[in-house]
Amino acid sequence: MGNYHGQKNITFNDIAKYTGFSKTTVSRYFNNPDSLTLKNQQIISDALDKLNYQENKVARILANGKTEFIGVIIPNLYLHYYSEMLNQILKTYDTYGYKFLVFTGDDHKSTERKYIQELLSYKIEGMVILSHTIPSRELASYNLPIVMIEREDQFVSSVNTDNYMGAVQATSLLAKTGADILIHINAEFSPQVPSYGRIKGFSDICEEYQIPHELILTDTGRSYEESSLILKDLLEIVDSKYQGKTKGIFLPNDTFANIMLNHLIQKYGQLPDDYKIIGFDDSPVSMSSEPVHKIIPPILINRKTTEPSH
Repeated sequence: MGNYHGQKNITFNDIAKYTGFSKTTVSRYFNNPDSLTLKNQQIISDALDKLNYQENKVARILANGKTEFIGVIIPNLYLHYYSEMLNQILKTYDTYGYKFLVFTGDDHKSTERKYIQELLSYKIEGMVILSHTIPSRELASYNLPIVMIEREDQFVSSVNTDNYMGAVQATSLLAKTGADILIHINAEFSPQVPSYGRIKGFSDICEEYQIPHELILTDTGRSYEESSLILKDLLEIVDSKYQGKTKGIFLPNDTFANIMLNHLIQKYGQLPDDYKIIGFDDSPVSMSSEPVHKIIPPILINRKTTEPSH
């Protein structure tokens, strides 16, 4: 065996010379290791350590066409739900070996289309989409494995929570606290968007059981600062309008529930007895918010296959 210590750019030929195996056997170690005996696998593995071999990923991509890249597009990182989803996606590397190219779209359709073209130029093997700006029909036209999360999903596979049942649970729980008026704050959504189920579930339960309620659909902001100001203004309106009544507030996510809780504590020094708050999504921010009730709805998986266009 030759001395290759300190050598850079070790090739299959170098490994073959060092171990005495053929280049074909070395190649099989990388592409089909189970075709070698455990003893020979170990010999080559030990040689790689001694040679300080670093695999040339680019060469491997050119050889087999697989980049192991997955594109991810998310709306923003200020909502804890999205940052935690990204955290969990990135953690899958050790299990599946896929690397992720991540873009934040900030709800700009043209920007996200540009990002998708950038991702396609890197020969990605699939996309995970948490943004809602681009219709699923358009995404399906790329003939690429795509999974959407909590988004309109008529033409692609998706993973969603059961938003309707989650809202029913949240509304029912607030009603049981003895609140005089139930309030749901949310943005306006198309019925095709899964989170519309939160609006529908809230309204249905309140109307079915004749529970006094108010549905506030409004622009909820595009940054933490914007959302905080909007929720602070809404709190002042609710405080004045329902003075003397116990108010049960159902927020669309745990980040907003935490913001509302903080505004109440800043105003009153504590969570007043006449306020009951519930969020939605079980993101880590809810862990530190003991007075905020938690709802964890079931997961719904929708699998669709996309036929390549001819």
